[in-house]
Amino acid sequence: MTKLAVLASGGGTDLQSIIDASEKNEIDAKVIVVISDRKNAFALERAKKHGIGACFISPENKNREEHEKEVSEIIDKHNVDLIVLAGYLRMLTPYFIKKYRNKIINIHPALLPLFAGKGMYGEKVHKAVLDSGMKISGCSVHFVDESIDGGPIIIQKAVEVKDGDTVETLASRVLEEEHKILPEAIQLFAEKRLKIEGKKVKVLPKK
Repeated sequence: MTKLAVLASGGGTDLQSIIDASEKNEIDAKVIVVISDRKNAFALERAKKHGIGACFISPENKNREEHEKEVSEIIDKHNVDLIVLAGYLRMLTPYFIKKYRNKIINIHPALLPLFAGKGMYGEKVHKAVLDSGMKISGCSVHFVDESIDGGPIIIQKAVEVKDGDTVETLASRVLEEEHKILPEAIQLFAEKRLKIEGKKVKVLPKK
């Protein structure tokens, strides 16, 4: 069983999709601990409801690395195999990424490498997609490296941009697909079927 730590800053709907998939035995993985940088993040309440460890680590009066060292202590204490960023709004430092190289994945609400980088998260992404006139958007699960949203892509799912779409309607349809591909990516990791070759991720056949 692959042990997961989920880092989340908000409502935790992506976290819920992982918990649901785990409880239905759709994935060979279990969320062991949920960590948030925000005291009132609903993701922490979701964790408690399912008997999962929930930790708030305040970033106040600390630099980024000091905060991450506290996060790291909890992750290491739980012998975690994979760290999942599910709406985690803090930028990770090279220290953290290096320590957990190829063991951190993130979900992004667009088709990377489009609509990525600093400041591109949540509704800002969907607004940028609509403003661009793109006919297709989607979501991506990728490994995290030192770049912003630039790590090797594991899975992507396209979503049609419809005439009359608002930020909310587009976000809702993209979120539906996020809830499918995030557990799918976790399962591929659990089955050791992901091979990173440079900037590409090769999905190996099932044994």
